[in-house]
Amino acid sequence: MCRSVKDGPSIAPVAALAGDPARANMLAALSGGMALTASELAAEAGITLQTTSSHLAKLAAAGLISATRQGRHRYFRLADNDVAQMIEAIMNVAARTGQMRTRPGPRDPALRRARICYDHLAGEMGVSLLDTLLHANCIAREHDDLTLTKSGADFMDGFCIDIDRLSAERRPLCRACLDWSMRRHHLGGALGAALLKRFQELQWITRIGESRALRFTPAGEIHFLKTFGGGIDPKSGS
Repeated sequence: MCRSVKDGPSIAPVAALAGDPARANMLAALSGGMALTASELAAEAGITLQTTSSHLAKLAAAGLISATRQGRHRYFRLADNDVAQMIEAIMNVAARTGQMRTRPGPRDPALRRARICYDHLAGEMGVSLLDTLLHANCIAREHDDLTLTKSGADFMDGFCIDIDRLSAERRPLCRACLDWSMRRHHLGGALGAALLKRFQELQWITRIGESRALRFTPAGEIHFLKTFGGGIDPKSGS
């Protein structure tokens, strides 16, 4: 039987690495943007520490994760934004096809309301943020391509976000990221990450424990809705 030669990247090795149940759980845990130890990842995967070390070595060798040492501990995180986008895309397909893990408890509604998607805001509040920016013409949309407008750049400047610096980064400034819980897009890219960082600096949101879930403070939610509500003024920041 003649086998044709295929050119280009081979997805099978990466898919096999990410598709293992234990490794998939560890990658999903790391998609929250936090650096985690091997013990924490072992707990997420439900396996022994020795087995976890073997899985982590394979993921690191494939360039899917990176490790840094601080004191006595090694901390693992996703290698870069490309890996985070891949994991989030897989999670979206899993949600769309009904492949959901059942983890009952108060974290579930919190995750759907507001959570970290690698380094930007997701969930109901993330989708609402993008909707508002689109409605106010701060961001223009053509199909799934997002572009920051001049009025949007003026608004972000007033909100203490340096667009010139963000534009110089390798990653896209604005990216439409499909939200697995809302089945609609939220704002990713360098701008999405900068907005989440700004919300944290202003103490509008806090992280719930070590999960991906975020909680808006009472004052923070008021400021968020005031600043990014339907009456947004592109010439004024917060």
